[in-house]
Amino acid sequence: MPETAAHPTSPWFRFAPAFFVVMWSSGFIFAKLGTPYTEPFTFLFVRFAIVAVLLGLLALAARARWPATWREAGHIAAAGALVQGIYLGGVFWAISRGLGAGIVALIMGLQPMLTAAAAGMVLGERVTLRQWFGLAVGFAGVALVVTDRDTSGLENTAALVANGVALFALAAGVLYQKRHAVAMDLRSGSAIQFGASALLAGAGAILTEDMRIAWTGEFVLALAWLVLALSLANSLVLLSLIRRGAAAKVSSLFYLVPAVTALMAFALFDERLSPLALVGMVVATLGVAMATRN
Repeated sequence: MPETAAHPTSPWFRFAPAFFVVMWSSGFIFAKLGTPYTEPFTFLFVRFAIVAVLLGLLALAARARWPATWREAGHIAAAGALVQGIYLGGVFWAISRGLGAGIVALIMGLQPMLTAAAAGMVLGERVTLRQWFGLAVGFAGVALVVTDRDTSGLENTAALVANGVALFALAAGVLYQKRHAVAMDLRSGSAIQFGASALLAGAGAILTEDMRIAWTGEFVLALAWLVLALSLANSLVLLSLIRRGAAAKVSSLFYLVPAVTALMAFALFDERLSPLALVGMVVATLGVAMATRN
């Protein structure tokens, strides 16, 4: 990264938080773009394996610190399995079963709020009355969006359940990482986490899928974007922001992820939300903001 990008007053520093959130939102879009050409666990296995190899080579080239004990490596791998493997497995499976990218992003947008509430029990952090109220408001907003859809079919219900599993896995993974793997080197630790997630996705693919891939232009584009832009570049952008004191800006802009994803999904896939669903999205966003702001 050039030196000018590191200066707090540079254009990069001002626009990087918004850039990060737009990139994060695009992950749901490219997941939807690629899932028609292969099954979800196969898609994730290929993605995770490529990222693990690239990060492993980067860690070796940079002589990054690797875990000193198997116990430390196990904690890092477990956090990665939750944050990457189960979380993205649930998201990709839900999208492959027809759940809209905007709805998936909205449900996953509850993660900061859920993590803030669970931190009181897991990490001993104080959870205020405002946070509990925000949690209730956020879930009420999601309920408005979900009840506006036809979820009577088994397929729709299963997709919502998978999305819920992804939500709780991500929240649990964040807490687990904060407690057991916060000191890991970003390069070597991420290589381990993506490697563990590749094994998990590979097992799911072997057990439940035929592992066929139609190597179309759209699939290659989706895979390349998710590997290079999301798993590699955007992680480095986030690290840069946190090291330069912009983490609070990133957290606040996360409230916009569902809305940004919904706009992208409307423009690219003609996914539409009813007035009731739009109201629910606003209510959920306010709940998350209320539960997570300092």
